[in-house]
Amino acid sequence: MFKSLFFLILFSLSCVISSASANLKPQSTFGSSLPGVPTSSVANVVDRAHALLGTPYKWGGTSAEQGFDCSSFLVYLFKTEANIHIPRTTAAMHRSTAATVKRNELKPGDAVFFKGNGRGQVSHVGLYIGEGKFIHSPRAGKNVRIDSLSNNYWNKNYTGAKRFHTAG
Repeated sequence: MFKSLFFLILFSLSCVISSASANLKPQSTFGSSLPGVPTSSVANVVDRAHALLGTPYKWGGTSAEQGFDCSSFLVYLFKTEANIHIPRTTAAMHRSTAATVKRNELKPGDAVFFKGNGRGQVSHVGLYIGEGKFIHSPRAGKNVRIDSLSNNYWNKNYTGAKRFHTAG
């Protein structure tokens, strides 16, 4: 009798644990489009980016209080709003195995990349927000702002996009 009761309790516990673990949200890491990240999290990334408009550029800055450089802006947004960990530098983001996105297939939350250092190398990144626009932390002396991909400078220097999330 004791043996039967013990196995019944053990079986019940394993069912409860199995059920509970099925409801856990996985922690996302960079590298590919992430099926475990809800679209609402990406909307939160875009919404938070809008809330940070006017934040000063700060090379190496990692918070709203310090300010951001272009890549730390995206790292902060994805980590705090969607629990997605992406590479720290623009070049590493661009080299990552995350899904590459064609320009005509951009969705809000995609990372858009630009060259602009005179050597043809990727040197800047922003967050696509839809309708041909992106939010970014441009350079020293400037603040987080919205620009258009059709602007002559950004259009000429656009190099591609990556998706660190699932687009809805």
